[in-house]
Amino acid sequence: MLEELALTVAQPRKLRAGIIGLGMASAPHALSLLDLRDRVEVVGAFSPTEARRKAFADRFGLPVVDSADHIFGDPSIDHVIVLTPPNTHLALVERAATSGKHVLLEKPLEISLERSRQVVQTAERADIKLGVVLQRRFRPVFTETARLIGEGMLGEIVSASLRLCNWRDQGYYDAPGRGTLARDGGGVLLTQAIHTIDQLIALAGLPTQATAFAATSRVHRMETEDLVHTALRFANGALGALSATTAAYPGFPDLIEIVGTRGTARLEGDDGVIHLANGQRIDLHDDSADGGSGANPMAFSHGNHRAVHQDFLDAIMTDRQPRASGAEALKAHRLIDAILRASATGERVEV
Repeated sequence: MLEELALTVAQPRKLRAGIIGLGMASAPHALSLLDLRDRVEVVGAFSPTEARRKAFADRFGLPVVDSADHIFGDPSIDHVIVLTPPNTHLALVERAATSGKHVLLEKPLEISLERSRQVVQTAERADIKLGVVLQRRFRPVFTETARLIGEGMLGEIVSASLRLCNWRDQGYYDAPGRGTLARDGGGVLLTQAIHTIDQLIALAGLPTQATAFAATSRVHRMETEDLVHTALRFANGALGALSATTAAYPGFPDLIEIVGTRGTARLEGDDGVIHLANGQRIDLHDDSADGGSGANPMAFSHGNHRAVHQDFLDAIMTDRQPRASGAEALKAHRLIDAILRASATGERVEV
């Protein structure tokens, strides 16, 4: 009897979640939450569009509600998963903060650096957890490379660069609000490259200076940038380059290259290799295939999204910050803002 009681007490309680936003981005989250049903219960999922609510319920068998008030007003809900367009994030985080609910927020934080800061500050003032869906931080190849670099395997970093060559056809940008300042806050940097930028910062630190060119290529008709080339300088004097586009047909794996005094690490898509000056070679592979670089931006496994949710649940239960916290995501926003200012002014900009 006492043993049975001890086992019952040791079981962690199941967290309760609400989902707001049931568009294209909701599928990998729903699949992740179903995988984690022993740890989290979806109490309600909301979209203002009735057809989306029905399609979501039919596909995933999760309950839907016809008003966000049902989610924010339910005291039993521990956290809210926000999957709405970027320009809605600040208001929704403010509502969550007022009701004392933690937030897992689809990237980016918001449409501008100032509004992104307000999102982070709102969560900090309310003492709620704020996680951001930067799932590529959870790629096994990335986490292992980060560990090895952190242990000094590459020595001192002298160069850190990234290349993002995605393809999005014109139909992608013809969707209402897509690639606009008002809804998305920008183009390739905030919407696609933010993932790879976040990885670069996590591996090499936040650059301190940027010079850049950003433009809309002749491939697309859109308000914001689909082509960017940037030179970077880091605090230790290391240099780097950042190039990003959605005009590279048919789309290629993203590339991160870190050069150190003892060797070089190259992460390309789902694979990685570390070449050390002593002749050692370390090959890494990621079976999760979390790319989305071709014509279909949702062509990836939900495994890394599941890892984001697992980490966020752990953060709530152990009272720690998520690995991809709002404060961490804000670093990528700071760099993106500096790149766009450098392009607009033609000057070297401090990050």
